[in-house]
Amino acid sequence: MGELRQASDRAVMTEVVLPGVVEPGGLQVRQQPVPAPGPGQVLLVMEASGVSFAEQQMRRGKYYDQPPFPFTPGYDVVGTVVSVGPGGDGALVGRRFAVLIKTGGWASHLLVPAADLVEVPEGVDPAEAETLVVNGITAMRMLHRVARVRPGRTVLVLGANGGVGSTLVQLARHAGLRVIGTASLRHQEAVRELGAIPIDYRTPDLTAEVRKIAPDGVDAVFDHIGGEGIVTSFQLLAPGGTLVSYGTASTRDVEGSSKWPVLKVVGRLQLWNALPNGKHAHFFNIWAGRRRADAFRSRLRADLTQVLTLLADGAITPQVAARVPLSRVADAMTLAESGTVTGKVVLIPDAARDGSGDTGGSPA
Repeated sequence: MGELRQASDRAVMTEVVLPGVVEPGGLQVRQQPVPAPGPGQVLLVMEASGVSFAEQQMRRGKYYDQPPFPFTPGYDVVGTVVSVGPGGDGALVGRRFAVLIKTGGWASHLLVPAADLVEVPEGVDPAEAETLVVNGITAMRMLHRVARVRPGRTVLVLGANGGVGSTLVQLARHAGLRVIGTASLRHQEAVRELGAIPIDYRTPDLTAEVRKIAPDGVDAVFDHIGGEGIVTSFQLLAPGGTLVSYGTASTRDVEGSSKWPVLKVVGRLQLWNALPNGKHAHFFNIWAGRRRADAFRSRLRADLTQVLTLLADGAITPQVAARVPLSRVADAMTLAESGTVTGKVVLIPDAARDGSGDTGGSPA
């Protein structure tokens, strides 16, 4: 806490700015005055913020509802409260919280609504907790609120070595499910260690490989890829099975509208839901229901608290691909987009040093 308080005392903060559609090296690292929290806000000192697929899309101007440029990315953050706004609860100061924010996390200090704070269990490493904020909520909800697969059934997780995928595998195994996970050959041992049956995602006939393991089809498919491959995902379902689509990774580098790939997938899912075959298809949006703010926050807090409790209890293992200082955000983005890591790349304060993880931008 000494280093964190010194940073606040200097009244200078570091933030990353995405100025437009740029390569990773075009991300700007700037110094700004530390802001003061207003009513209902707290000032959080960042201890960890993730590099997720959302930021990769934002860098290309391809995220569905990203703000206009320039802005500070950072979908989620874990940090310690150092001050509260007028009339705020002083008992929050000095405690560690996780927050889902969509943008703003790539900064040494940030203002967040006190109502959005979710406490991190005592003794949990902030970078490890960070890997389970957006990824944990996404995985928990898709598995238990959308697919609702019963114990003993089989599910297919595409990209099982990724941030959401590796979390999904572990939560599914914890729920008593058999898991098939796609990954490149270099990541298959890591996927196997998580408890899944690995399949090479480059296989020329994914259907045949999955049918060898689940002849009648799988009970759920979790697909972040989208594009034409979504058809195969739906066809792999067993009667009564559920397809959960939660991204359009296949179109990340395709020029054009940021909204059309999502709308195309959603349209297909709606059509398939109308077919009389007993199968189900959903597009998962983590922000659905946010207009009812109190209910949204209550569900989010419950789901994230459950995931963080599993982490604290050792029931799931966090997948920290690397810990990279905030000022080296270009290295972090390049690494996250390389497809060479398992889990999530995490940004940490430049002053942070942790002998259990790497701060130089290579896989942990």
